[in-house]
Amino acid sequence: MAKERLKVTVAAEEIAGQLRRDEKFSQGVRLYAVYQIALGKKAEELQSVYNTSHKTICNWVHRFNAHGVDGLKERPRRGRPSRLGREEKAQLKQVVLSSPEEEGFSSGTWTWALVSEYIRRTFCVSYKKAQIYNILHSIGLSYQKGKGFFPEAEERVEAVSAIKKTSGTKRRQCGVV
Repeated sequence: MAKERLKVTVAAEEIAGQLRRDEKFSQGVRLYAVYQIALGKKAEELQSVYNTSHKTICNWVHRFNAHGVDGLKERPRRGRPSRLGREEKAQLKQVVLSSPEEEGFSSGTWTWALVSEYIRRTFCVSYKKAQIYNILHSIGLSYQKGKGFFPEAEERVEAVSAIKKTSGTKRRQCGVV
């Protein structure tokens, strides 16, 4: 009888996210990549193993040569810090998952303009349209276009079919009955 294959119950993306969050692990992975380069492997061979470009691996080697193991630590990322903190983003997520009517808006669905207005009212921060989408993405939400449902559409189909000149029967084609 064959051995049962190992299965992981968590999605690979979630595991990769946890690995990226652990700074010591990331530093260890980089150090091991540098070690493999020292053993004679090429960066091009390692890029699929480490799921990164060969240029990034080369950068790790150069940083290791210049600063030692400390050169492989995570460096601060660029970019302006968010004007909304974690708690505020968590609150925003809860609000967006509920109905806009609960927040005093006269709409059944959230739009970027409503989200922007809610943020402006609640947190005294204003954002442009593109940034609203970025914020929603950062809290695990995405823009979804609503599909309209029109109950009168069925009545219209019935009315149109009653008015049509042709019936549902087959017509003669090219003299063939």
